[in-house]
Amino acid sequence: MMKGLGGLGDMAKMMSKAKEMQEKMQEAQARIEELEATGESGAGLVKASVSAKGQLKSLSIDPSLFNPDDREAVEDLIVAAVRSAQEAGQELAAQEMAKATEGLPLPPGMKLPF
Repeated sequence: MMKGLGGLGDMAKMMSKAKEMQEKMQEAQARIEELEATGESGAGLVKASVSAKGQLKSLSIDPSLFNPDDREAVEDLIVAAVRSAQEAGQELAAQEMAKATEGLPLPPGMKLPF
């Protein structure tokens, strides 16, 4: 005896949900490409802007730091500002992905994109 077509209907619903999730992910990825985050160090003497994916976009150094004797300190401030901006960018990207996957039946702790 043949089963009804209920299984095909369930499969169609599942495929529709998968397509919807893929579209939401693509939209979120496009929005992430446009997001920028800023980090700073040295009480704002060094500022860095990065994309939400962590690519350095700009760097600003206060002119008061241009003293050859302070080179190592300035280098440390630059690294700290870039790291701060990258962390902020990662947080923006995570927030955007959380919006995209809101309401989807994903296992807890699953990170997207894979």
